[in-house]
Amino acid sequence: MLDLIPSLGPWTRSLAGRQFAVATILAATGSVPRPVGTSMLVTESGDVLGSLSGGCVEGAVVALAQEATDDGVPRHETFGFSSDDAFAAGLTCGGELAIHIQPVPAGTGAARDPLRAALLQLAALGPDQPVALVRLLGSPGSAAVVLSDPAAFRLAAHPELAALLQGEPALQVEAMVRSGGTGLVRQAGHRECPPDRSGHGRPGEELAVLVESRLAPPRMLVFGANDFGAALVPAAKLLGYYVTLVDARPAFASQPRFAAADQVVTDWPHRYLAAEAAAGRLDPRTVAAVLTHDPKFDIPLLEVALALDLAYVGAMGSRRSHLQRVDELLNAGVPPERIAQLHSPIGLDLGAVTPAEVAVSVTAELIAARNRAASGMPLRETSGAIHHHPAAPAAADLTKQEIAWT
Repeated sequence: MLDLIPSLGPWTRSLAGRQFAVATILAATGSVPRPVGTSMLVTESGDVLGSLSGGCVEGAVVALAQEATDDGVPRHETFGFSSDDAFAAGLTCGGELAIHIQPVPAGTGAARDPLRAALLQLAALGPDQPVALVRLLGSPGSAAVVLSDPAAFRLAAHPELAALLQGEPALQVEAMVRSGGTGLVRQAGHRECPPDRSGHGRPGEELAVLVESRLAPPRMLVFGANDFGAALVPAAKLLGYYVTLVDARPAFASQPRFAAADQVVTDWPHRYLAAEAAAGRLDPRTVAAVLTHDPKFDIPLLEVALALDLAYVGAMGSRRSHLQRVDELLNAGVPPERIAQLHSPIGLDLGAVTPAEVAVSVTAELIAARNRAASGMPLRETSGAIHHHPAAPAAADLTKQEIAWT
């Protein structure tokens, strides 16, 4: 549901006092366009916010959501590809989606309905603000808790969640929230469910907890106030990085062409990086792109960078300059296994020449590096799924015995 945050403001105002449903992807396997946690809001009149599949199954989900708002009973549906029924709702890409639909009754204020309250809280957040949403899925009125500081989350500080989770599932939820992960966690044991709108009781359900967590944007440190740095900064912003441009030369760093950077720092690169590490402002998601192409800057900087636990360290230069750089790093005492982690020459081999092309090459390598299953080859020369999502339970495994929502 965190994907809806940028558009939630006007919608939450229009949903006041109205019934609606929230459809959420719980499992995604194969070539599916959207990951677990993606949500869509559907009102009783058929208004829609968000998309689950880019159009393949939206019509069927809207119909199910309206049924859920009518009877107040959650739905669970699996969509895949059907070659036998040309009129069946399914994914033409061949993947499979497991979707949960949670109705929110009309007339329930935020104080009485946790999911409505969660939507109001999310609507007040900025698009990059750290946040986590932990939802207990199932019967009407299921728990939904918004966490404003996911990196510091401790389950014990939230008794409403701690009372529901024990053992390994509790550890999984806490780890997922703190790491910025998204996924479904099941808790063994059952709970009693309240009666439905007809007044009939419903059997107990196995607890299913959906965690969506988003940490502060990862950092990219671009070292080098030159043409290549000017092209890489906006490209990195498109990938969601908080970008800092660093250069020791004030006349270069102060140029207006670097205004797209979130932060511009005038300092010796190695000194700045060491200070940021000592202050705890770097983490395993941080990326360093060394574009200075000058040994007096590069070598001290790479000595510091290669000693840190960073997601990616890349350095610009020819193959010849890379071999010289390796010799200097070895002479400086940098272990060979750390040097082997250096992406140099930086970028994928795209035949890039201009600064803009080099920026594409670098960002392409970044994407390939953080999605380790990616080959970096043209899609037409590969096989298997196109979209790679974090590991999640297969839709086929979400049986009614495991998660009995209906």
